Amino acid sequence: MPHCFSLLSEFIVTNALTIAKFGGTSVASYPAMQNCARIVAGNENTRIVVVSAAAGVTNHLVTLAHTALTQEQIDETCDAVRDIEFAILNALKDKSAVEDKLNDLLEEMRALALHEEILHRHDLKDQLLSMGERMSSLLFAEVLAEQGASSMNFDVRKVLRTDSEFGAASPDIATIQTLAGQLLKPEMDSAVVVTQGFVGADQQGRTTTLGRGGSDFTAALLAEALGAEACEIWTDVTGVYSTDPRITDAARPLPELSFEEAAEMATFGAKVLHPATMEPALRKNIKVFVGSSREPEKGGTWIMRDCSEEPPYRAITRRKEQVMVTVKTPKMMYAQGFLEQVFAIIAKHRLSVDLVTTSEISVSFTLDNPANSVAQRLNKETIAELETICDVKVESGFDLVTVVGNNMQSAPGITSNIFAAVTSYNLRMICFGANPHNMSFLVSEAVSSDVVKDLHTALFQ
Repeated sequence: MPHCFSLLSEFIVTNALTIAKFGGTSVASYPAMQNCARIVAGNENTRIVVVSAAAGVTNHLVTLAHTALTQEQIDETCDAVRDIEFAILNALKDKSAVEDKLNDLLEEMRALALHEEILHRHDLKDQLLSMGERMSSLLFAEVLAEQGASSMNFDVRKVLRTDSEFGAASPDIATIQTLAGQLLKPEMDSAVVVTQGFVGADQQGRTTTLGRGGSDFTAALLAEALGAEACEIWTDVTGVYSTDPRITDAARPLPELSFEEAAEMATFGAKVLHPATMEPALRKNIKVFVGSSREPEKGGTWIMRDCSEEPPYRAITRRKEQVMVTVKTPKMMYAQGFLEQVFAIIAKHRLSVDLVTTSEISVSFTLDNPANSVAQRLNKETIAELETICDVKVESGFDLVTVVGNNMQSAPGITSNIFAAVTSYNLRMICFGANPHNMSFLVSEAVSSDVVKDLHTALFQ
């Protein structure tokens, strides 16, 4: 086994299945794909590979799906995607095996971008947004073959069945397990199967997507369905850090995390993992590894059920683009049922609320609100419905900062250390006590980087 996997060996079991997922920067170019192919070849247990779209491609596809463009702008954007894909294609030793298929995918992409209803039909948007992953898997299977591996490109839509909530589809766990056993498992014996992250299909066979960053979730779902021992998430950083290294250079990599800690970090803004990734891993106790495809020899972070240490402070996360919604009605005073009505509307629109505070006649809560997202669309629909029963105030320009750790409710001095580090900032909302793993607060986006830096200095340095 190559040296780059010496740090992983204690977790690799003979004949145990490993699912490897490679992110957009890991498959952004031909040399980057070669690095990934060497990682796959270095672990004989890796039989399923999940790939994201090449870095930059999804942003172009989002533009095509969500922006009113002229014919010239559509052509320019499609050509930009083509240039990224052809740079990889033209570097292949023998491109003849995949060139026609790649051109077919590029033509399908262009036809969807030109569709007269692309801005209004969510099913068409998902079909267009899936193109990046479909092109990546085609090319990466060929790069693997160049290095002597028996490989095949597999359409994940045959297996990854979801509901019809385009843009944020939910998986059908039981059906995925059945189909994976029927269609994927037989292929693993004779080839390394390369497939797409982020993409699924509903019961009618229409293409769906799992939400931005959903390739991690795909890998975890397939690991669960196939009974994998480990799920490797290969990205451009050497593991999960104590905070975003772009905010402070004092951030340090974490050798281990519990499933609960990782789930909190992913939910509250850590970009290394998709928030839903931990759910399948936790259900089947599948170890998750996060490492750098550029520097696999440096190891990374192992995420597992039980860690050797459970410190009170593990990491600090930030989630940007938050809105605070305050609903108010005099009818709430001494009344029953108002909160039930409010949260029934939120549940109806499938929104996730993070922070909640209440007073006698009002309730405030936070919602994720990234531009051009399903959440942003649903937020508008939700607010319009809430306005039929109460006064609604929407405030934007906030970021959500979260300290993730262990036993934060019960250990003395934990909360006082946190508050001491942020005394000079206005905390718009505070959430603490719901579980022992986090304390969150809403702050102005203008100061959130400084809040994270000061917290990191106080708690980790």
